[in-house]
Amino acid sequence: MLKTKIISSMEKVFADQKTEDFCTLSYISALKGERLSLQLIYSDDNDSPDRARVRLAPVLEGDIAKYATTRSVKQIPVTYPAEFVYDEEYLRTTPGLFPDLLSPLSYDGRAVIGLDAIPGALSSLWIEIDLPTDVQAGVHKLAVKLTDESGEVRAVEEVEIDVINAVLPEQKLIFTQWLHCDSLAEYYNVPAWSDRHWEIIENYARVAVRSGVNMLLTPVFTLALDTAIGGERLTTQLVGVKKNGDRYTFDYKLLDRWIDMCDRVGIKYLEISHFFTQWGATHAPKIMATVDGEYKRIFGWDTDAHGEEYKKFLHSFIKSFLNYMKKRGDDKRCYFHVSDEPNDEQLEDYKKSKRIVAGLLKDYVIMDALSSYEFYKRGIVKTPIPSNDHISKFIKNKVNGLWTYYCGGQRQWVSNRFIAMPSYRTRSIGMQMYKYDIVGFLHWGFNFYKNQHSCNLINPYLDQSGENWVSAGDTFSVYPAPDGTALESLRIPVFFSGLCDVRAMQLCESLYSKAEVVAAIEGELGEELTFDRCAHSADEMLRVREKINAMIKAKI
Repeated sequence: MLKTKIISSMEKVFADQKTEDFCTLSYISALKGERLSLQLIYSDDNDSPDRARVRLAPVLEGDIAKYATTRSVKQIPVTYPAEFVYDEEYLRTTPGLFPDLLSPLSYDGRAVIGLDAIPGALSSLWIEIDLPTDVQAGVHKLAVKLTDESGEVRAVEEVEIDVINAVLPEQKLIFTQWLHCDSLAEYYNVPAWSDRHWEIIENYARVAVRSGVNMLLTPVFTLALDTAIGGERLTTQLVGVKKNGDRYTFDYKLLDRWIDMCDRVGIKYLEISHFFTQWGATHAPKIMATVDGEYKRIFGWDTDAHGEEYKKFLHSFIKSFLNYMKKRGDDKRCYFHVSDEPNDEQLEDYKKSKRIVAGLLKDYVIMDALSSYEFYKRGIVKTPIPSNDHISKFIKNKVNGLWTYYCGGQRQWVSNRFIAMPSYRTRSIGMQMYKYDIVGFLHWGFNFYKNQHSCNLINPYLDQSGENWVSAGDTFSVYPAPDGTALESLRIPVFFSGLCDVRAMQLCESLYSKAEVVAAIEGELGEELTFDRCAHSADEMLRVREKINAMIKAKI
């Protein structure tokens, strides 16, 4: 017997669950111009050994069906779902199959789903509706039918989608999720900056932009991130360097191509790669140059970050770079980094490194991920990016223009995108960023297909933790398709829904006030909203958003 049900996209559906474990989603509202997600879950309880093999095609009907697409939610083997420190709201913490990959529907050239793989297993169809800004307001019925190969309808489910007569505002929040170009060259086995490499990079950048990314990490030099001390990552350096005696000259042909790509895909901001090594700022990134006709490394782990030669190089490069970007009219798109994630013990080294570049970049934003308030208090970092589990002190002290981030260390109570975390927790960061006027969000792993310190490639379909380095889901959010395109995990649209929540709440604020919108959110939660107070259920997360939509609807 075929069982089906439409449920929220905030639920993660495991193969060993039952349709009865989930609440039916019969109604949901959205704004014009919004991308809405929901799921159809299905199972076949006929476990007879002689049962017929069935392949079903999803058919969507209704006047907004033309805006909808479908993908299959694939169960992925996860061996390291959680590190040793976690909380009771993780869905599961033992190895097993977890729902994560959103896969195109395809069988013999047709869009079909199969129900013959595992008798009794519960599966999910991901339905995404991209509402245009000119869609008719009002309640629309969307019917989801499953038809067999003969055309017979085997199941029908319906959901009402209430389109509010207001357009979702454009995204103001800056969002960067680091694209690792070396991972793409190595995974697909193509030369760095070959035409095929560029094609793959652009494919990934388009998916990133679709997911809300509007700032792209730009590797003017090979990234000084997650690299073993003394080790190297594959050279992916956009700026050509020549050294003639004690003079440096720079070539920007590859950077031009990069910026042109950014313009094509819709990137607004350029995040210039770090000038100093991670976790201390005591050495230089890997920098390659042509010296007397030989292409070789001139700076790296053996470089004293505060030595005269590297200072001279940075001054020469930054002046040249800014002049070039000004001529292009792109200099104000640039944001800069010193070193990633310095701690209190490294404060003085970071301070020395910052001084080397600060004067040249006085008219630009210099920002870094860090969690110690001392860097801001002492005026060393004017634009700190604290992690969401250390942000409260920055909020308490009313830091303006605040960003936030999370990575593998943010494991308890706060939002993150780990595979073992519920989706409503991943989405919760949207309402949190709205309340606290967060202007930017950073995540380090759009496609980091490597283990700790970039020693080896991993197979992302079998390992999402960098070989048991961090909780599964931290290192990447998209899977590499064989054709060089990126396949989204379900964590991508879930986080994007959080970004849409921010935009809807900003619209609501324009009709009411900030205090009224926050009060409405907290009224649904029943307590104060903080970065360690996430939604505790799919229903609670949806109630918050429905409240915001109802307030908007009441004013238009």
